[in-house]
Amino acid sequence: MTAKEQWLLWDDGVHDPFFNMSVDEVLLEYAPRFGSVLVRVYRWDRPSLSIGSSQLYPERYAAQYTIVRRPTGGGNVFHDCDLTYTVIAPPDHPIAELNRMESYKVFHEAMLPMLDSFGTHAELKQAETPHVDRATMQCFVSPSRFDVVAPEGEKYAGAAQRRTRNGILHQGSIRLSVCDGDWEKLHTALLAALRTYFRIEFRPAEIPPELVVQAEELARVKYCTEEWNRAARH
Repeated sequence: MTAKEQWLLWDDGVHDPFFNMSVDEVLLEYAPRFGSVLVRVYRWDRPSLSIGSSQLYPERYAAQYTIVRRPTGGGNVFHDCDLTYTVIAPPDHPIAELNRMESYKVFHEAMLPMLDSFGTHAELKQAETPHVDRATMQCFVSPSRFDVVAPEGEKYAGAAQRRTRNGILHQGSIRLSVCDGDWEKLHTALLAALRTYFRIEFRPAEIPPELVVQAEELARVKYCTEEWNRAARH
C-alpha cells in the first residue's frame, strides 16, 4: 500500500486579528522550509472584519468590528460567524503548480461532500458575478467563481490567495451556519474532508519559536497600524 502524503496541521487557537494576519504572511515566507503543505486553523478573540489587500477601508463598520487588512485579496469577511483556515503550499508542491483558479477550486471541491453530510446542499459557482465593485465588495454578499454556494446563490465558503516565489498562501472562510453554528463540529469535518479529498494524513506542525516572534513583530509594525489597515501602506 502506498503511504499517504503527510501534511502539517497547526491548531493555533485564539488570537487577535493583527497576529492572525501577520502569522499567515510569515508562514508563507517559511513555506519552503516546512517541505510540505501546512494547514492552520484558528479563531478570533473579538468580532473582526478582514478586508482584502486592495479594498477600501469600510469606515461604517469600525465601531462594531476590529478591522484588519489581509495579505491576500478578496473582499470584506466578517469573523464573528465563521471558521477560518489557512493553507500554505511550498513552491515545489503540485498544488502550487496549478493556476490560480484551479488551486482555488480544489479546496472548495473538497468541502462539497462535507456540506452534503450536514444536509446543506452546495455547489461551486461557475461564473463571476457581473458588475461587482471589487474595492467595496463583501465576500459573502458577492460570490466569486468557484466559491461554495447554495443553488439559489447564498455563499457558504470563500477564499483568497497570495502567490510568491515561496509558494501559495490560501486564506479561507466557511460560514458556521452550514452546521448550526457548531465550530468544533465544522473544524473536525473540515480536516476529515481534506484528508479524504487530497488522500493525505496530518501530523502536528512544529512551529519554530522565531516564526512566532517574527509574526508578533510584523503585527506590531504593520498589521496594527493605521497606515496598513486604512491605506494599505507599509
